[in-house]
Amino acid sequence: MRKLFSFFLLLILFPLLATAQPLPTPPALAVKSWLLIEASSGQELASQAADERLEPASLTKLMTAYLTFAALKQGAIKIDEAVPVSEKAWRAQGSRMFIRVNTQVKVDDLIKGMIVQSGNDACVALSEAIAGSEDNFVQMMNHEAQRLGMKASSFRNAAGMPDPQHYTTARDLATLTSALIRDFPAEYAKYYSIKEFRYNNITQLNRNRLLWLDPSVDGVKTGHTDGAGYCLISSAKRGPRRLLSIVLGAASDNVRAQESLKLLNHGFQFYDAVQLYSKGQAVSHIKVWKGSEKTVKAGFIHDFVLAVPKGLAPRIKTELVSKQVLIAPIATGQVIGTMKVSLDDKPYGEYPVVAIEAVPLAGIVGRMIDSVRLWLN
Repeated sequence: MRKLFSFFLLLILFPLLATAQPLPTPPALAVKSWLLIEASSGQELASQAADERLEPASLTKLMTAYLTFAALKQGAIKIDEAVPVSEKAWRAQGSRMFIRVNTQVKVDDLIKGMIVQSGNDACVALSEAIAGSEDNFVQMMNHEAQRLGMKASSFRNAAGMPDPQHYTTARDLATLTSALIRDFPAEYAKYYSIKEFRYNNITQLNRNRLLWLDPSVDGVKTGHTDGAGYCLISSAKRGPRRLLSIVLGAASDNVRAQESLKLLNHGFQFYDAVQLYSKGQAVSHIKVWKGSEKTVKAGFIHDFVLAVPKGLAPRIKTELVSKQVLIAPIATGQVIGTMKVSLDDKPYGEYPVVAIEAVPLAGIVGRMIDSVRLWLN
């Protein structure tokens, strides 16, 4: 009788057991802090101590590069411009590209020296060319960090030299790296996969070992000091998918490379990429008050791609939650709602939804009518 009862109990529970698949278990990594994200959406796939403040070492150079690319885009400097080398830049300690004082170096070479050779001297020279002094440049770094939403970061120099007030987190570094790839895709493609660079008759190899170990890896940056340990931000694109891995505080160059590769492989092996919405696709039309249009199209500026555990894509559901009252003017790109994603009816993530078109103010009559309607509501 007991066996018969167990059999029927199994028949009842089997459908539940079949659907209650746990999320993939991330690998154990021998590092202080790490984070794996889906680049297009910023979705976190796995992490450990991702919000712990740590010394970034030469990962700092990602912010220096971001501001350099922004200066090029704005015309503040030019790619073939010859930059004078100051004594401060020449005397920079740590890794260098070996520029010489009282000479001039093209911006293009300084960028390669900063990214490929991790040259601290190149960072100082670029900071002086862009902001007049490294101190002024540091102010720009901290301002840009706040603008990008890097709430737990503080910069004190352009190269990543140790300082008690120079720190960041794996999560903030993911934000910065995503912004660099998103905002400057041509520059990223041009510089970050270069394997070696020769300057002043000295050839130096890119310290990112994954450029040789995995053909899908096209960046990003290494870092090392005694305090920070060995760090690596790596980006890999396989098909349409791009994953970012941030690994901080490894014991050696080899460990940071192997643990980063382990993390990237985990993301690609155990997750599928599902494009839920296309760039510019109207997810919904949301009511607008006091606007020249009655509704505004809500959606995403970029293709909205979500990483889902293998085979579970059909069980994803989305729900758009908009602000209760949306009043014009509405700017393109303005956040106007939240996309709530669930998997098997359990929360799986929340992502901002923006206006994919602008809605200016209505005329005075239209605004007055809507004001009355709002008051009556």
